[in-house]
Amino acid sequence: MATAEADKKDRTSEIAIFARLIKAEQGDLSRDLARYILTLGFDEEDQARMLELAEKNQRGVSSSEEQEELRNYVVVGHMLALLNSKARRSLKGRKVS
Repeated sequence: MATAEADKKDRTSEIAIFARLIKAEQGDLSRDLARYILTLGFDEEDQARMLELAEKNQRGVSSSEEQEELRNYVVVGHMLALLNSKARRSLKGRKVS
């Protein structure tokens, strides 16, 4: 039964819903859009904040607001990974110059 609950959560999580929304398994983006997506990423300030939040969380000293902020970064990171995957699929097999 735990597996069925995990499967349901996997289908209803923000990431699973977003993956379905963008049809992450399809490589149907234009070359220009795919290239642009592959340039997206967290800047140094956000990377430093994520590291700070992760370290506080590991030490068990993060507030509930900080835990939520860290969760938000994780969700956005997963969304970016899905977009990057779709972009790479879109460029695969195409002549990239």
